[in-house]
Amino acid sequence: MMDLPAPTRRQVVLVTGLSGAGKASILRALEDLGYETVDNPPLAVLEALVGDGGQPLAAGVDSRTRDFDPAAAIRLVDRLRLRADIAVTLVFATAEEDVLLRRFTETRRRHPLAPGGPLGSKVSDGIAREVALMAPLRETAEMVVDTSVLPLPELRRMIDRRFGLEGAPGMGVSVMSFAFPKGLPREADLVFDLRFLSNPHYVDALRPLTGRDPAVAAHIEADPDFAPFWGSMTDMLRPLLPRYAQEGKKYLTIAFGCTGGRHRSVLAAERLAHHLQSQGWRVELFHRELPASATIPAPGREAGREALTQAS
Repeated sequence: MMDLPAPTRRQVVLVTGLSGAGKASILRALEDLGYETVDNPPLAVLEALVGDGGQPLAAGVDSRTRDFDPAAAIRLVDRLRLRADIAVTLVFATAEEDVLLRRFTETRRRHPLAPGGPLGSKVSDGIAREVALMAPLRETAEMVVDTSVLPLPELRRMIDRRFGLEGAPGMGVSVMSFAFPKGLPREADLVFDLRFLSNPHYVDALRPLTGRDPAVAAHIEADPDFAPFWGSMTDMLRPLLPRYAQEGKKYLTIAFGCTGGRHRSVLAAERLAHHLQSQGWRVELFHRELPASATIPAPGREAGREALTQAS
């Protein structure tokens, strides 16, 4: 008789710890890995969410909850650990008191357990209260993360190594074209200005076309400065993209701009999207100034727009 494979257990990561120690950054890193995330739900709601099944779940559990009770949180974790259909990990984020104090004073945020009044010594009182309140959860946590001197990219790598899902995507690349007169795309990480190239707009037969048309592409590529630019740019990107991925970036946007956003920038975006795709990158292609029908993923690839911003 053939043995049936054991059912896959749903991964559940509960993130707790001290305010300002990086819980939000950990949750965002888990969301980037493909986890459904929810921040600070009531414990009863959290238990219901876990019972729903579905994709891996990451949830924040901390002192911001009204009438937060560490003992009740520990009892919930213990109940979840007894279930055969899920695998639960409790992660506790911490940092040195002086680091937490600096983070709160620099951002002018109020500590959730600080007494009323101005920032400063009141923050240190709140930190001390929370350290004592959360101590039982720290004792039962499977993973304690001290972010005192931990850079965000290394925190992301740490979470990726511990909780990365099989088949989860790596860094995606968005390649876009745009027109400078209509403003720089705010999401762009790298911007290349192509207004130095010969402009097809001034060729009557090419003006109504776009950079996706072969005649326009041939005109732009015939510019003697195009090939040197292209070679230098791709040589620069070759080592750069793996380093972005290594530093934990989940999405990179490369933008090409020209005057009208229809010819030179479109041709370059099309070429680079296919070039990067051939190298194995997940690529999304977007032409900002063209009709919506021209905004398509690079053939055979799909990717969502993601961003992670550091938060304490």
